[in-house]
Amino acid sequence: MNPSKTPAEILNIAGTEVRISSPDKVVFPEPGLTKLDLVRYYLAVADGALRGAGGRPMVLKRFPKGIGAEPFFQKRVPENHPDFIDTTTLHYASGTSAEEAVIRDAAGLAWVVNLGCLDLNPHPVRAEDLEHPDELRVDLDPMPGVDWSQIVDVAYVVREMLDDVGLVGWPKTSGSRGLHILVRIAPHWSYRDVRLAAESLAREVENRAPGLATARWWKEERGESVFVDFNQNAKDRTVASAYSIRPLPDARVSTPLTWDEVASTRPEQFTVPTVLERFAAVGDPHAGIDDAVGSLDGLLALAAELGPAEKPPRGGDGSGRRQSVMPLIEVARTKTKHEALAALDEWKGRHADLVPALHPADILVDGMRGSSSLWYRVRVNLQHVPENARPPQEELIADYDPWAGKEWPGRPGS
Repeated sequence: MNPSKTPAEILNIAGTEVRISSPDKVVFPEPGLTKLDLVRYYLAVADGALRGAGGRPMVLKRFPKGIGAEPFFQKRVPENHPDFIDTTTLHYASGTSAEEAVIRDAAGLAWVVNLGCLDLNPHPVRAEDLEHPDELRVDLDPMPGVDWSQIVDVAYVVREMLDDVGLVGWPKTSGSRGLHILVRIAPHWSYRDVRLAAESLAREVENRAPGLATARWWKEERGESVFVDFNQNAKDRTVASAYSIRPLPDARVSTPLTWDEVASTRPEQFTVPTVLERFAAVGDPHAGIDDAVGSLDGLLALAAELGPAEKPPRGGDGSGRRQSVMPLIEVARTKTKHEALAALDEWKGRHADLVPALHPADILVDGMRGSSSLWYRVRVNLQHVPENARPPQEELIADYDPWAGKEWPGRPGS
C-alpha cells in the first residue's frame, strides 16, 4: 500500500456514518483494487459475510503495510472504536483475556476493512455464549504435492461421515489451497467436547480414506495427503470466515459452495470481481446454514468407540518434549516467509545432491503464531534420503526469536 493523499470518504451505511481513510490506496496491485473497492465488496456481500462472522468475537488480522508484508493480529478492540461496534471479553486457555470486537452489521464490516483487515477471523461462538461453540469447523488442509481432486475426494468422505451422524456440512473454499466444511451445532457442548468430536471425525475419515486423508497432528508424518485439521476447533483458534478476502495477489475469496460445485469448480475461480458477480446472480449458497443445527452425540459416541488417539513418544532428555519418529532437521527460523524461502534455497544449494530424493511433502515451511504476528520455521524431513547420506543437524541458517523483548512470568530473564 502506497501512502495516499486522497481525503477520507464518509460512507452512510443504513444510517451509520463510517469514515474510510485513504480510500484510493491500492491494496491489490494485480487487479487494481483499492481500499474503497474492498469496502464496497464487503457491503455488497454483507448478508453472506455477516452470516459467517456477525455476532461473534473477532480477532483483527491487520495488513497496515499491504499484502506483501506480514500482518499483525490484534485481539483487543481499539480503545477508540465507534459505538456501533459491540465488544465482549474472551478468556483464553493461557489464562489471559481480551476485549474483542463483535460486528453485527454492514457498518461494522466497513469499519474493520478501514483498519486494514482483509479477511474476517471470528471465533466459533456467539457473543451471548462464549463457552459453548455453535460451529464445528472441518479444515481440509492439503500437504504439498496434493491437488484439488484429492481434496474433493476427501470432502465427499467427510460429507458421508457427517450424514452418518446426522449432521449437515456446508463447504466453502478456504481462499487458499484448501476447503472448509462448516457444521452448525447446538451450543450445548464445551470447546473440549467440540474438539474431541472434530478429532474423532478426522480419525474416521482417515480410516475410510487411507492414503488420501490423515488425522496425524505432526506434519512430518502426513505424507502427500489431506490433513483433516481438527485443532481448528481449539479454544484460541479462528479461521477466515465466508466471503473473506485472502491476502493473495489475485484477491481470492473464501467462497461458499453447493456440494455439486465442490467437484466442478476450483479455488482460483473465486476472486473479488467474480464473487461480486456470483453473489448478485445466485445469492449465498449457505443461506440455510442457521436452520441446520445438529447434535454432537453421534461424533462423541464415535470418540468413545475409537478410544484415545495414539500419543507421540517423548524424548529421553527429561524435557517432556515430543520425539519425532521422522528424521527431521531444522533449517531456519525467520520473521518473514520471504526470508524462510531464501534460507531454504540456501540449504538446497549446500545439499544439492540430496534435493532429487526429497518429495514435496518433505519440505516443511510452517507459519507459526507468535505473540501478535506470524514467524516461520523451516524443516526438512530426510525420510526419503538414504540413512548413510543424511546430513546432521547444522547451525540454523537464520535463528529469529519471536519472543525477544517479551516478558512474562517464568520466562528466563524476565
